[in-house]
Amino acid sequence: MPIITILPHPEYCPLGAQVSASAGTSICEALLENKVNIEHACDMSCACTTCHVVVRQGLASLNEADESEEDLLDRAWGLEPNSRLACQAILAQQDVTIEIPKYSINHAKENH
Repeated sequence: MPIITILPHPEYCPLGAQVSASAGTSICEALLENKVNIEHACDMSCACTTCHVVVRQGLASLNEADESEEDLLDRAWGLEPNSRLACQAILAQQDVTIEIPKYSINHAKENH
């Protein structure tokens, strides 16, 4: 069962954390199941960028990003070569380390 190491984030995970999840689970599902309440405005349907994460270790073990994910990532704040949408990044057998960017583009949240 792979371990996801979450680097510290001031809002979602101030001290950082490690969570385990079954292979075949998305990073977003694994975080939510373990009380790391990452944004996911589109309910994990690959229609926004609010669950954008940067994979610091273990990128090669994840499924490849498809064209729709890559198109959305172009709009993500703080895009890096190792960026993924957590709702689309599916765990395999290897551990991964992720960083949740400080900001996301969430129009619904910004309008409140």
